[in-house]
Parts: sequence; C-alpha cells; structure tokens
Amino acid sequence: QVQLVESGGGLVQAGGSTRLSCTASGLTFSMYAMGWFRQAPGKEREFVSAISRNGRGTSYADSVKGRFTISRDNAKNTVYLRMNSLKNEDTAVYYCAAQMTVDLWSVPTTPNTYRNWGQGTQVTVSS
Repeated sequence: QVQLVESGGGLVQAGGSTRLSCTASGLTFSMYAMGWFRQAPGKEREFVSAISRNGRGTSYADSVKGRFTISRDNAKNTVYLRMNSLKNEDTAVYYCAAQMTVDLWSVPTTPNTYRNWGQGTQVTVSS
C-alpha cells in the first residue's frame, strides 16, 4: 500500500522560507513522478510543482516560479519543496502526490493524473 507522509508545514512570516518534505513508502520511488498541490479554503486544489522520476524534469505554477524549488532524493524516498519569499496567498494545505510513469522525464501537472496522495500539511503565511 502506497503511503505518502508530508511534513514541514506550519506558521511562517511573509517573506520567509520553509521546506516541505514528503516521504513515500510501499512503492518503488524511482518509478514515480512526484507532485505538490495546494488547496486554500473555498478554492479548488491547484498545481504547485512536479518533478520527473529521474529528477531532471521539473514544472512550476506561474504563481510560484522563481520562489519555490522542488527536488527529490530517490535514496531516501523523499521529495522536497523549498518555499522562499512566501506570500499570504501561499497559505493553503499542501499535498504530495505520486504517479507511476513510464517516461523518465514525464512531469504530470494535473491532479487527476495522480493516483496516490498524502494527507496534506498546513502552511500558513502571516504578515
């Protein structure tokens, strides 16, 4: 059974930084593209960032480009999201997602593509 466990959320000041982690189990991690999504109250879940199986392909939402960095450590079954220059509008529950891909470079960006999800971690940015 695939399990994804996020950590690293919390309360952060506007302009500050934090790093989210997502550790996977029950899967061959190197076979999966990994994504981060977020959902703010009253809004739909939206794409934040994703990384390919081999870690060489990445994609970012325009709203976070230049501020967030996704990375992965296949030896630790973990994907990270480094979040810098945080804004109030980054406040949301952040979800990690995993999807097996054949293509080493595939970077899925739509929520419906992902079959495996974590429980989410809250990030609150205060001004």
